[in-house]
Amino acid sequence: MIVSTKKLFEHAYGKYAVGAYNINNAEQIMGLFQGNMDSKAPFIVQLSKGARGYTDSRLLESMIRAADEIFPDAVFAVHLDHGDEQTCYDCIDSGFYSSVMIDASAEDFDENIAITKRVVDRAHAKGIAVEAELGKLGGVEEHVSVDEADAKLTDPKEVEEFVTRSGCDSLACAIGTSHGAYKFTGGQGLHFSVIEDIAKLLPSFPMVMHGSSSVPQDEVERINAAGGTLKGAKGVDEGQITKASTMGVTKVNIDTDGRLVWCRVHREHFINKPEDFDLRPAGKVFMAEYAKYIAHKNEVLGSAGQLDSVREFLNQ
Repeated sequence: MIVSTKKLFEHAYGKYAVGAYNINNAEQIMGLFQGNMDSKAPFIVQLSKGARGYTDSRLLESMIRAADEIFPDAVFAVHLDHGDEQTCYDCIDSGFYSSVMIDASAEDFDENIAITKRVVDRAHAKGIAVEAELGKLGGVEEHVSVDEADAKLTDPKEVEEFVTRSGCDSLACAIGTSHGAYKFTGGQGLHFSVIEDIAKLLPSFPMVMHGSSSVPQDEVERINAAGGTLKGAKGVDEGQITKASTMGVTKVNIDTDGRLVWCRVHREHFINKPEDFDLRPAGKVFMAEYAKYIAHKNEVLGSAGQLDSVREFLNQ
């Protein structure tokens, strides 16, 4: 059942975070839905601009609709991740998305607000929620690339003005994470003081954490043992994610970890079975492994076991 992103956030705020997982193909979709059913968690399916262009957005949307029929007990929202203005409009006009993210964080403060406000006006007219971004996360994610030297934490003093003027429904905040598999080089972590200050200024307003993959070291080691060269890859400590999930961070974006699971499964499969040329055996292993990963991550976020409560909340 595709539901309102805003409603999911209302239920989650201060208690847990909803996992927002990027998908690109059928195997990821099946593993994602199965993992959320196994852990009884509501979730968000994320399609990036790159994912929509990988095959065709209509194909991905059709597969999500099919998964909704295959898993009738699923409760989820559909979200555009890191959209530019035109992609946001395309998704709004499609009538399929629960919410869109407009990423104008590369612009100056006033221009970011102006662009976000245009998207908000068009989205709200159709009952669609809008996520915006304030601050700059380092790292690379598809068309978004920010050098670490240019990364900038969200200034809590700017948040209230930004939200009021733009009318956005949630805000991706730069709190120390970064995109990709190389988030930290040492003992860095989340800036909880930024989360606390924003929550005080805007009580109950949903914050979003991008770049939240934990980059499991066992996955990295197994990839490298199977011929990979991921040296120094390091992600966000899961204990910090759990803490943030009770402080007003209601949506946690995870993309890199899913790619790591995919890479590990396929590298190991074809090294162990070099004679194999069938994509399906490895695909079946990936779906099961990805489902297991999703269920684990929902435990970290606190969303595991929330499905019945969310359904009751939505039916009020």
